[in-house]
Amino acid sequence: MAKPISVDAYIAGLPERERAVLEHLRSTIRSVVPEAEETIAYDMPAFRLGGRFLVSYAAYRRHCSLFPANGGIRDVLGNELAPYLSGKGTIQFPADDPLPDELVVRVVRLRLDQLLTGTG
Repeated sequence: MAKPISVDAYIAGLPERERAVLEHLRSTIRSVVPEAEETIAYDMPAFRLGGRFLVSYAAYRRHCSLFPANGGIRDVLGNELAPYLSGKGTIQFPADDPLPDELVVRVVRLRLDQLLTGTG
């Protein structure tokens, strides 16, 4: 995939299945933080709030990812998040088995709380 110039361009360049999954993920994130700015960070779609990184997401050949799952998020969501964790800060899931909306909402709310309280 060529270096994306916008979130829309990134998503448009994906295969149909991954595009649908990321469009839904994008919409779910947007429902929690409608005031967040969408941008490209590290060549993937991201949300920023007040200029500060909130979350990003991406599609890869064998999975999709939501970033970050930092220590605070892992501590709070524990076993609920465990099946999706890869490395220290990556939530991975297959495109044909997307993350539950409720889990995405909880991750985004926790990240939002971290930003607002200065703890993440």
